[in-house]
Amino acid sequence: MKIPDNVKKLIASSPLAHLTTLNADGSPQVTVVWVGIQDDEFVCAHMSSYQKVKNIQKDPRVVLSMLGHKKTEMGLQEYLVVYGDAYLTEGGAADLLQKLAYSYIGPNVEFPPQSVRNQSGFITHIVPQRFAGVGEWK
Repeated sequence: MKIPDNVKKLIASSPLAHLTTLNADGSPQVTVVWVGIQDDEFVCAHMSSYQKVKNIQKDPRVVLSMLGHKKTEMGLQEYLVVYGDAYLTEGGAADLLQKLAYSYIGPNVEFPPQSVRNQSGFITHIVPQRFAGVGEWK
């Protein structure tokens, strides 16, 4: 599925995103991530095999949610929800985090810290299946 331009514009503004994965017992696990777009997939990086990584290895179904920057006529905050399937690639996490850090933290930042920079980490690729929420992307 092609990511609409209005969604790309929102992602370019560096919103913090909530990544929801499924634990082994079916309960949700939510974490805040930085998110980018590569080749019509949403991407985020993780320096270790955190619970979200383990969950994606067992079940690819994920949801991303993030706030928009406008309010509706009723005064409600816009938000985007992305339903999709995720897959992991090993390696490249530090490079992706550095690229995203320029937007999320600042233009002169060095991230992740040197102490973990040599770890390969994981990149989560989310292939969107459906968009929802409140905003022009619905």
